[in-house]
Amino acid sequence: MLKRIDRYIVGKFLGTFFLSIVLILSIAIVFDLTEKLDDFYEEQLTAKEIIFGYYIHFIPYYANMFSSLFIFLSVIFFTSKLAGNSEIIAILASGVSYERFLMPYFLSAFLLFGLQVWLSGFVIPPASEKLLTFTDKHVEAFSSENARNVQLKIDEHTILYMESFQSRTRIGYRASLETFEGKTLRSRIVADRVRCDSNYHWHFENYTHRKFEGMKEELIRGYRLDTILNLEPQDIFMTAENAQMMTNPELRAYMRRQQERGSGNLNAFKTEYHKRWAGTIGAFIMTLLGVTMSSKKVRGGMGKNLGVGILLTALYILFSTVSTTFSVSGVMTPFIAAWLPNFVFLGIGVYLYFQVRK
Repeated sequence: MLKRIDRYIVGKFLGTFFLSIVLILSIAIVFDLTEKLDDFYEEQLTAKEIIFGYYIHFIPYYANMFSSLFIFLSVIFFTSKLAGNSEIIAILASGVSYERFLMPYFLSAFLLFGLQVWLSGFVIPPASEKLLTFTDKHVEAFSSENARNVQLKIDEHTILYMESFQSRTRIGYRASLETFEGKTLRSRIVADRVRCDSNYHWHFENYTHRKFEGMKEELIRGYRLDTILNLEPQDIFMTAENAQMMTNPELRAYMRRQQERGSGNLNAFKTEYHKRWAGTIGAFIMTLLGVTMSSKKVRGGMGKNLGVGILLTALYILFSTVSTTFSVSGVMTPFIAAWLPNFVFLGIGVYLYFQVRK
């Protein structure tokens, strides 16, 4: 059963958290609108289209992205206020242990953790897709219907190359399909065009098929060769941005399918998957760090704690950005890149916990 002091801390925690989100996102929307106002005007968008086509998805996307940092600053703010009013001294003097004092904090963190899991895994990806689609269409185009110099590993033994591919017509030009046994080339199909009429069904047109068996070569020419490839046209246009548009089940299914094909370029997708879980677990780490930093009454009060908190927040964002860049470039594994900032800040939080607990 929650006691009155528990309900008081939980209310302060959640109230400060949601209030800080509203305030900071309001400022972010003003700056974003100022930056994109000319683009909206050129596209002749109505206020309804801007609000429900863009900002209705902008708000949950960025609220979830920085939720762990909002938790950190919120905990520092209201805990420093409790410490400054000597409320924490009174709580501990009444016989409450420091561990028991932390319980409502972690209960609040658990509630926010559940909210983040639901948002990041199932709500934010569809919102991200609509947000990026709106941006691509009305603000800054970044997607393309044409791909050039496409080279894909279909499975462990098969590689497909196309000089170009058009998503609208689902047609590729100057294509070759090579099949290997170990490092030995066993078959090569070269075609003027390759067409996908449905998922996994591909047709090579005006083709030349060479089969190699030892020193022998068999040559076959024809107009059309039908085959089944473990490849969908949308796979050709997959980029790191697409990882943000997938729910957790979709992201796992895509990575599993690509691994079965033998594709090795999955760092961006693995990093996105690990970042989602690292961000949600970060709710507990940031709560621990925030409480231990601000539960002791210090000279300088709330201002000093908030200053240190903002500095650590900037370091956390910088650390996460750098580690993610290293992951995508292959210097770090996706797991280490996503979780390393959490491990570092957890170490700081545990150290402060034992210092404050004394």
